[in-house]
Amino acid sequence: MKLLKMGLPAGSLQKTTLDIFKKAGFNIYVNERSYFPFVDDEELDCTLIRAQEIPRYVENGVLDVGISGKDWIEETGAKVVEVAELTYSRQGLRPVKLVIAVPRDSEIQSVKDLQGKKIATELVEVTRQFLRRHDIEAEVEFSWGATEVKPPTLVDAIAELTETGRSLKANNLRIVETILESTPRFIANPISWEEEWKRNKIRQIVTLLEGALMAEEKVVLKMNVSKENLPQLLELLPALRRPTISELHEEGWVAVETVVSEKLVRDLVFKAKEAGAEGIIEFSLNKIIP
Repeated sequence: MKLLKMGLPAGSLQKTTLDIFKKAGFNIYVNERSYFPFVDDEELDCTLIRAQEIPRYVENGVLDVGISGKDWIEETGAKVVEVAELTYSRQGLRPVKLVIAVPRDSEIQSVKDLQGKKIATELVEVTRQFLRRHDIEAEVEFSWGATEVKPPTLVDAIAELTETGRSLKANNLRIVETILESTPRFIANPISWEEEWKRNKIRQIVTLLEGALMAEEKVVLKMNVSKENLPQLLELLPALRRPTISELHEEGWVAVETVVSEKLVRDLVFKAKEAGAEGIIEFSLNKIIP
């Protein structure tokens, strides 16, 4: 049987990743004592492993494909095929940032002020590359964790991943520079990518994942409206292309269906009702395949 070996990130991204795979149509069941989850696709063999390690295992062919952040691909220097960018994080559909942060009362105001300073980070190589681009010589040391509590006693600054910056503020730190923005990437081993069956399987998975992510923050709105009020309603309604309009059995009335951002619904429903819409229904989506 043909098999695609796939690495999925354990840890902070695990739950979000498995949720997105479920919406994409892949049910992955994790036993808390095992790093080899069951997936309801006989052509997939999954392994849960830290995102930091996935690029190397994909590069070496131990895994055919995997999901890891752009930050760890850059950190390891792994030579892999970046098949797709999947924009999500632990707390939502947004990238994380690797930032330089210092104590709030520090004299360090910009990257130039890091000359000769000591910086702690998990992403040592990415941080060193950033400093080299700015012609700054500083000591960069690997941090085993609890990085945010190290300045100013142990180090002058840290390079830390953050989604919202709240944890940095809670530790009385402020951001000086952004080194990079990172999103999960679906990556493939170059040799695996050249194999036709594996490439087609990879494309199938990525298409479904991208469709699930596109649908993540969108809903379908359906409503009825008189033809007299239809022009006014259509001015309010966004859509992927144009709203779908269907004749109703009752003469002079139509049904209108459209896909909209969930964030717009709070205001849109009231405005649509004011424009004459009736019987407004909202329901969620699993996938949108453009």
